[in-house]
Amino acid sequence: MSDQELIQAAKAMLKRSYAPFSHYAVGAALLGSDGQVYTGCNIESSAYTPTICAERTAFFKAVSEGKREFICIAVTGGRIDADVLPITTPCGVCRQVMMEFCDPRSFLIFCASSPENYKAYTLAQLLPKGFGPSNLGI
Repeated sequence: MSDQELIQAAKAMLKRSYAPFSHYAVGAALLGSDGQVYTGCNIESSAYTPTICAERTAFFKAVSEGKREFICIAVTGGRIDADVLPITTPCGVCRQVMMEFCDPRSFLIFCASSPENYKAYTLAQLLPKGFGPSNLGI
């Protein structure tokens, strides 16, 4: 799957976002090492704390299906009423979840406003001193 196709899959998830409070929709598409794509959107809650980000939705769907190896993720988002989306990056909690399952030096994060306008980062670039299984000797 190309970077642009993965970004398009993430962008398609924007319409499934449930963001009545922030009005900020986020979509994610996670590529597993087996070529399977797991998508997610943000889902807000009026209690705020139970809210979940698109990236964690995609990871938790994949992990719940037994997947543990991932190549990259595409993230896109912005205000629901926006004509042009900004380049959106994962929050710190999502970066920490990525650290649990991905090699920070090779796992790529495509932060995109569209398939044509995106920036690619390694997890290490976005979370340079992340805490992961290797810190526990795992």
